[in-house]
Amino acid sequence: MHSSDRDRIVLAAVVFAVLFSQLLLYPGVATLVETLGADATASPFAASALDASMWFLVAEFAAYVAFVGVWGAASDMTGRRTPFIVAGALAGSVGYAALAAVPAIGSIPFEGVLVLRVAQGAMTIGAFSLTMTMLMDLEGGHGRNMGAAGIAIGLGAALGAPIGGQLTELDPLAPLIGAAVLLVCVGGLVSIVEDRTPSQRRTARALVDGVRKRPTLSIPYAFGFVDRLTAGFFALVGTLYFQETFGLDPAATGLLLACFFAPFALLQYPMGALSDRIGRTIPIVVGSLCYGVGILAVGAAPSVTAAAIAMITVGVLGALVSPATMALVTDIAAESERGVAMAGFNIAGSLGFLGGFLIGGTVASSYGYGLAFLTVGSLEIAIALIAVPAFLRLSIGRNERLGTEDRGGA
Repeated sequence: MHSSDRDRIVLAAVVFAVLFSQLLLYPGVATLVETLGADATASPFAASALDASMWFLVAEFAAYVAFVGVWGAASDMTGRRTPFIVAGALAGSVGYAALAAVPAIGSIPFEGVLVLRVAQGAMTIGAFSLTMTMLMDLEGGHGRNMGAAGIAIGLGAALGAPIGGQLTELDPLAPLIGAAVLLVCVGGLVSIVEDRTPSQRRTARALVDGVRKRPTLSIPYAFGFVDRLTAGFFALVGTLYFQETFGLDPAATGLLLACFFAPFALLQYPMGALSDRIGRTIPIVVGSLCYGVGILAVGAAPSVTAAAIAMITVGVLGALVSPATMALVTDIAAESERGVAMAGFNIAGSLGFLGGFLIGGTVASSYGYGLAFLTVGSLEIAIALIAVPAFLRLSIGRNERLGTEDRGGA
């Protein structure tokens, strides 16, 4: 096996582990925040189960937005990735363990829990984003590399959700303990991969200026934002919607979420390779249009069976869009700026998750689930329509060919 192929598998396993640990918490988030002390009488952030769950998820992604750029810049400036990934993973493990210890301590207000959640998120995002960047550094075709990342993300989410639901049935704190253990494993696993970071070192100012000179990065960033917004929407609002509308328990909710994440995961690599052959425009633009329609279909589904079928369809369409979008970042970014460029993409994605939590949660709480699904699905359709002239005007096709030039090295 070529060393790049081996390292692609190992790095994909690391991405899987980080996402798996994150998704363990989602199906039982309402039960978890109650166990961690969410009380409507003691905290304005816990006025309801939806509010407490929303702020618990928002705290982590707010930390992602605030710190992912710091990790990316530090990696590009020093010409190293592995030490930062190990440090982020181990510190993130400590954060999950600290959250699991909260009930035993018993005197931490819910605001304190949110502070711990911010600290845990600030560390975890370093391990996630820089592992993605290490995949960008590999030979073999940007679509293939990002397809490997995508299948890891999808599998982590697909398996994390149902297993997290089962763990919650055993003990609400079990997902936190599992996440802490997994991140320790991440720290050990990534250390066996060759660090291929470009040796050219850059100052922080030069890195930022370099990214600013590539305005076409705004296109994959915009799609990354909206795509992650829909994921955040399903993680919070979708979870509560399925439970309230169809009377599902956390375990069954996890299985229904897996109807999306399973095809989303399994098709990432072939879809990424497909985008190396046909370019990024069709998978991103056409895929996003259909993806938005699929979200509307989930919200209109009259039964669990219909919802499951709609979720499978949305998962297939998401697999078409996701690796092509990430590969476009790699196509455009300079080698010495990949850490910052991927950090920018993850900032956009984290803001999208925040938007999914806040917009979806607020609209669902104030106006009902129907309007929430309509809002999020329409945003996905709108960004695809807006992007059509941008793809044509900026001639992204010229950049797309970059994704195929290094395939001979694999």
